[in-house]
Amino acid sequence: MSRIGKKAVAIPAGVTATINERVLVVKGPKGEMSMPLVDDISYVIEGSEIAVKPANDTKRARAYWGMQRTMVSNLVTGVTSGFTKVLEITGVGYRASVQGSNLKLQLGYSHDVDFAIPDGITIKTPDQTTVEISGSDKQRVGQVAAEIRRWRKPEPYKGKGIKYRGEFIFRKEGKKK
Repeated sequence: MSRIGKKAVAIPAGVTATINERVLVVKGPKGEMSMPLVDDISYVIEGSEIAVKPANDTKRARAYWGMQRTMVSNLVTGVTSGFTKVLEITGVGYRASVQGSNLKLQLGYSHDVDFAIPDGITIKTPDQTTVEISGSDKQRVGQVAAEIRRWRKPEPYKGKGIKYRGEFIFRKEGKKK
């Protein structure tokens, strides 16, 4: 039994949810998002809640139950408040800045890295060593953050590189004489 799947997803004020031809459409202050529905799961909109339940007693339906409820919850959260990932840049001379529709990264390479900001994603740099990625789609925000981090992953000796805020970097001791 899914403990997460048993909880209904609350629909806050100002958000509307409709089911049209096996597609769930959620509209809110930050835009509109949709998700195709799985046949093994039944979705019911009751007042100000969306209930997600397995349609049958198959193993696949039980496996999808909690995940589908979380995906519906992410849609509702995305159109109300959105999602944010914060990256921190550590290293001498490492910095980031937003120039137009590009994120310019100086990461110790012989050239600057220009990262094109995709549609639906907002990137801010409050200071030269912090990058804030925000948007309404949780998967896209995480994917963009991972692509930026991939340019210079944090190394274990000095901790230089791009890391998520709150991420622990396992540090190693250097070579001894």
